[in-house]
Amino acid sequence: MTPEQCREARALLCWTEVQLAKHAGIKVETVRYVEAGNGRPKALTLATIRTCLEAAGVEFIPGSANSAGVRMREAEKR
Repeated sequence: MTPEQCREARALLCWTEVQLAKHAGIKVETVRYVEAGNGRPKALTLATIRTCLEAAGVEFIPGSANSAGVRMREAEKR
């Protein structure tokens, strides 16, 4: 999951950084760190965030750093 995908997924869900942190059970500072893309977050942190977003209906689209994206799963598009 790229920082851009994290921000885009959060936007699809209309979640703030605080809401994502609450749903994922992590600190809001951690969400900001991941989304800033300035460091190397722990793999467990990225997996936790991704799992949370996927549980909310986000689907991650693989690709290179410039072409990866996100969308809502079909069942959630209503």
